[in-house]
Amino acid sequence: MKLRKQDWIFIGIAAVVLAIFLAISGEEKTHKVPLDDKHKPFYEIVKQSGKMEADKGCPTCHNEQGGVPFPPKHPLKPKDGPMRCLFCHKLQKK
Repeated sequence: MKLRKQDWIFIGIAAVVLAIFLAISGEEKTHKVPLDDKHKPFYEIVKQSGKMEADKGCPTCHNEQGGVPFPPKHPLKPKDGPMRCLFCHKLQKK
């Protein structure tokens, strides 16, 4: 079976797409949720009710009004919409 010019173009494009995918898929950069006494209740809520239910408790401590402040480049703040903390911040394995 002989490869035609179109086959080589397809292979080249597929190789470029794969190279780009591998280049952007580095290590995880977001912080994990600590496994400390303050956050342990959220681990239980995730087990029982899911991540969306646990997300509702995050703004009680993580807020701009005297709580744990967000970093300046944090993509979403509570005033911007519903918090989905556990979408990016993963739980640690026990």
